[in-house]
Amino acid sequence: MNPLLQPGGLPLFDQIRPEHVAPAIDALLVEAETALATVTAPEFPARWTDIARTLDVATEKLGTAWGSVSHLNAVADTPDLRAAYNAALPKVTEFWTRLGADERLYAKYKAIDPATLNAEQRQAHKNAMRNFVLGGAELTGDARKRFAEIQEKQAELSQKFSENALDATDAFFYYATENELVGVPQDVIQTARALAQADGKDGYKLSLKMPCYLPVMQFANSSALREIMYRAYVTRSSDQAPPEARKFDNTQTILEILRLRKEEALLLGYPNFGTLSVVPKMADSPETVIHFLRDLAAKARPFAEKDLADLRSFAREHLGMNDPQPWDWPFVSEKLKEARYAFSEQEVKQYFTAPKVLAGLFKIVETLFDVAIRLDHAPVWNENVRFYRIERKGPSGMELVGQFYLDPAARAGKRGGAWMDDVRGRWLRPDTGALQTPVAHLVCNFADGVDGKPPLLTHDDVTTLFHEFGHGLHHMLTRVNERDVSGISGVEWDAVELPSQFMENFCWEWRVLEHMTAHVETGLPLPRALFDKMLAAKNFQSGMQTLRQIEFSLFDMLLHTAHDPNADFMPVLQAVRDEVAVIQSPAWSRTAHTFSHIFAGGYAAGYYSYKWAEVLSADAYAAFEETAAADGTPSIETGVRYRQAILEAGGSRPAMESFKAFRGREPRLDALLRHQGMAIN
Repeated sequence: MNPLLQPGGLPLFDQIRPEHVAPAIDALLVEAETALATVTAPEFPARWTDIARTLDVATEKLGTAWGSVSHLNAVADTPDLRAAYNAALPKVTEFWTRLGADERLYAKYKAIDPATLNAEQRQAHKNAMRNFVLGGAELTGDARKRFAEIQEKQAELSQKFSENALDATDAFFYYATENELVGVPQDVIQTARALAQADGKDGYKLSLKMPCYLPVMQFANSSALREIMYRAYVTRSSDQAPPEARKFDNTQTILEILRLRKEEALLLGYPNFGTLSVVPKMADSPETVIHFLRDLAAKARPFAEKDLADLRSFAREHLGMNDPQPWDWPFVSEKLKEARYAFSEQEVKQYFTAPKVLAGLFKIVETLFDVAIRLDHAPVWNENVRFYRIERKGPSGMELVGQFYLDPAARAGKRGGAWMDDVRGRWLRPDTGALQTPVAHLVCNFADGVDGKPPLLTHDDVTTLFHEFGHGLHHMLTRVNERDVSGISGVEWDAVELPSQFMENFCWEWRVLEHMTAHVETGLPLPRALFDKMLAAKNFQSGMQTLRQIEFSLFDMLLHTAHDPNADFMPVLQAVRDEVAVIQSPAWSRTAHTFSHIFAGGYAAGYYSYKWAEVLSADAYAAFEETAAADGTPSIETGVRYRQAILEAGGSRPAMESFKAFRGREPRLDALLRHQGMAIN
């Protein structure tokens, strides 16, 4: 009765316990090993469908079960679950590594005649052949053995990095006084008071979770409080943290990860990990990426310098700050925005109640992509998680397209940030002949409601929700039947952000926002005058924000190309800051130590993907601007073309082909610069 071994259906998240992990994973590994032995036997036919019917079915069962455990480890971490996850991780990693490098299986795939495959299968086969090479299938002897050891150790280190970042974030708290919280939004204060009372303490308990940290940095009048919070935040998981928190230091973990990545690249015949990383991506070399980033930085820098000059002038003339410190900039920025555009984020937040925002998001998706979204039922891991189904009208009525879990709230034991992950992909199953519909996780970290009121979202929160839903649509609206290239599978990593960033644009459309706002007290929609102020402020500090993203991206790529992994990595970060940043971080800032995207999140030598794909998404959205009605209503016809060319195609063809199928040409940079107020006339 192990819930991880129940056949078919959705994961039994409400029943999975730490003690279920080891026996289930062990049993599924045996099943997958048996399937691998079967298909690699000399007499087994080298046919795509036969291999899929035996091996892919078995490995999917393993992947789905392990995915459920990994997901719970990220959203409902406990000491026992962490221990069970870490105990199984080496075995799972070893199997996948060995599978990807199995020379017998590689030979079977080589022997498959591409002429016997349909277009989707040919793309999946092409990807598989490339991945075998990148997975070490052509290595022999000691090199093969060492490659497998590297994969296992990297998985262990990435998990340790993630654990340290989570534990360091959860470990910090500060009991503030009422006077220290002058200026902080009332809902944040109420939550902090309730947390302190739950601890049996006086005062207000502050944490480094984003729903608390960010509003304190933006609104607290006390520079001393902001300094305490800032220093704790930027030194998490580092040697600069307080002595009692240095057990979470990620320095050695990072160094070892970098050394292993360089060794992996050399084993596969590449000079560095950055060169290896771009092989399956749109970009053709690290040099192309670095040139792209530096070119964009040069275009953004004049705007960023003006942003900074405006901040310094305002701080001096209106706030009496002649020398703002790093922890002062968010506060100064918020005050300048309020003064310049006559509104505050706190004022806007009152209109974005979570239920209304979600209804508005669903409305635009339903209208533009001709689907229906309905509340559904499934076992969940937390009472705040909801499960939905997406349907489309078919010949015989409404047909299921996909389903998704939505987990919006921040809480202890839940990894920070926001992400989309797949539960299963769309697949015309080779074992049953049935069409398996896709299922996705959509995870955010928003503040809970207080005093019985619904949660309030900042406009940034709304944008984040739309972003992750864009990923979800890419996964769920696919019409591809071959699992390995359906939805997000097989999509080049530097193109996978196109649908997510595309959806963010709708957060700035009046015809969308008017349907997704209602004041938490009065129920009245967002006033048009307030929206116009928001729109005027849309590109506030876009130059600085662009350089901030380029700083992360350039650091990531240089770290994995030009840097000696045996040397200290902090000088690389400082050199990038010197080159790119207009506001310098303190020497003791250690943002790299919680840079989970590149050390625990799959974006190693790939963080540039956000900016790269932003060019694609801005240009794609420009098609909607060009075809919108006079009142701004998006064109349904353009929505259909976008759905068919981008979303439905998934990874069944190169991303550039999909983009050109929609836009009729290759992407251009001008739409991005225009959208961000950095167009040069």
